[in-house]
Amino acid sequence: MSTLSVVGLCGSLRAASTNRLLLNEAARRFGEDAAYTEIDILFPLYDEDTETGPGIPDAVQHAADMIAGADAVIIATPEYNKGISGALKNALDWISRTQGNCWRDKPVALVSAAAGAAGGPRSQAMTRLCLTAFRPTLLPGPEVMIGQTAQQWDDNGRLTNEMGVKLLSELMADLRKVAEARA
Repeated sequence: MSTLSVVGLCGSLRAASTNRLLLNEAARRFGEDAAYTEIDILFPLYDEDTETGPGIPDAVQHAADMIAGADAVIIATPEYNKGISGALKNALDWISRTQGNCWRDKPVALVSAAAGAAGGPRSQAMTRLCLTAFRPTLLPGPEVMIGQTAQQWDDNGRLTNEMGVKLLSELMADLRKVAEARA
């Protein structure tokens, strides 16, 4: 079997984001043998005048191409004011404007880390709602939501929350099974 490829989207733009730590932990648990790449979602704000004028930005087209070519996608979403970040929503909006549908039937897993005790359930629900129109294969669970995220990581950026590790390992094993079945 060839090497599986997985791409990640982090809804937080901050380099030291715990959602980025969670995304990296998820990629490790998907499998060290997989080719992993994080997509940079620092896109200009969606503007139809840009789309119909200069066209789809190169970074957006590159992201869509990476998603289309990947065997699986992991999305890590923070919870900002009870929803997803503007950066993630903007990225989903832009990517939806590219030709074809890079999300169609693509295995996708959602994870979240947030300062609150619940770990981002609203952001996961909103992300799921935003993605549904694109018809990916969204894994229903287990839901991985790391609450009080600032205290859940060791000095090497590894998740220390026992239940979080268990659920993330299970979710990534399930994502891998779906990806392997489609590869």
